[in-house]
Amino acid sequence: MRDMINPLSVYIGQRYLVAKRRGHFMSFIPLSSILGLALSIAVLITVLSVINGFERELEDRILGLIPQAKLYSYKPMRDWESLAAQVIDDEQVEGVAPFIELQGMLSANKQVKPVLVTGIDPRYEKEVSIIEQFMENTSLAVLSAGDYGVVMGSVMAEELGVRIGDKVTLVLPEASISPAGLLPRFKRFTLKATFSTGADVGRYMVLIHHQDAARILRQVGKVHGLRLKVNNLFMADHIAYRVSSSLPGNFYPSDWKRSHGSLYNAIRMQKGMIALLLLLIVAIAVFNTVASLIMLVNDKKFDIAILRTLGLSSTGVMRIFLVQGFFIGVIGSVLGALLGVAFTSVLSDIHSGLESLFHLNLLESYFIHYLPTEIRVEDVVGALLMGLLLTVLSSIYPAWRASKTEPADELRHE
Repeated sequence: MRDMINPLSVYIGQRYLVAKRRGHFMSFIPLSSILGLALSIAVLITVLSVINGFERELEDRILGLIPQAKLYSYKPMRDWESLAAQVIDDEQVEGVAPFIELQGMLSANKQVKPVLVTGIDPRYEKEVSIIEQFMENTSLAVLSAGDYGVVMGSVMAEELGVRIGDKVTLVLPEASISPAGLLPRFKRFTLKATFSTGADVGRYMVLIHHQDAARILRQVGKVHGLRLKVNNLFMADHIAYRVSSSLPGNFYPSDWKRSHGSLYNAIRMQKGMIALLLLLIVAIAVFNTVASLIMLVNDKKFDIAILRTLGLSSTGVMRIFLVQGFFIGVIGSVLGALLGVAFTSVLSDIHSGLESLFHLNLLESYFIHYLPTEIRVEDVVGALLMGLLLTVLSSIYPAWRASKTEPADELRHE
């Protein structure tokens, strides 16, 4: 080890890195290697941070809003509280809440919007959903049985042109018989609160009290099933199936992978993109360093020949270019990490500025409409080590070629 860090090799290697060349092109070789590696590391850190941000938002925000797992009862059930107590005893279940689901349309100010209405119990809902985090200065406690209040997304309220305290009409796709014939079922509700998630997932979400929903469906005192919050999102399907099998009665398990499969596929696609990006960055870094050092070796063959005639061994020559590759790796990796962290820190602002400037929605087709980022220390350190390791490894072949230089042949040509 002591021989590998010989001061002479370090001195000559760093001198080759910073000394002026005879030609402008040759003076650009080490700089191009450093810049290429730095840009590769910066891109890697930036992309990893963006994907980390999307995964964080998906897990913490989106999957905190939608049901992670559901247990549907084949028949509306009454004694749901005892079943909920049994389910919460499972070590993989963190929260349980009852629900009733209705599909219909909301009407107000001559505007009609399709909605999925969920009847909830405000006391239990906060155990399985983070919806209250997106409600301004209020909570789900504004929903009380018999009051026929409704909570909806702020986007939906804006589209309907209603504010807190205004009336909206829920139209259900069920006909009732009247002296005038078959008429759809209507029910007037009062807007109690709104929420804003910044995502399409909650855009058509409407919440009412489960007892009000039961009265509308003429199923007083009953619910459709139980919502679960689990400790492992990606095992939600297995947990729901196991829990449903352990309960008395007939239950149909469901989970977020079924109801929002596109989100699950998005996670898998992101992981594949990371792998592809890593391969591309590895190829760029290795090729750029190898090509640059080979050109440098060709330019320095006369110097190598002189050093060999002065007694420097072939191993010593090899160490010189390994040292130069090490310096390129250190400088390029550190510079790339700094650039990546700095660019990632302002990326969200840049994205928002571009959207405002050009009146675009660059993430319109995605499940959130903003660009989240999350810089993780392990990603930065891993990128640094990878850049350094790959650069040192890629310098082995050029260093070996330099060590094979024949002094007599090179001096004869000079």
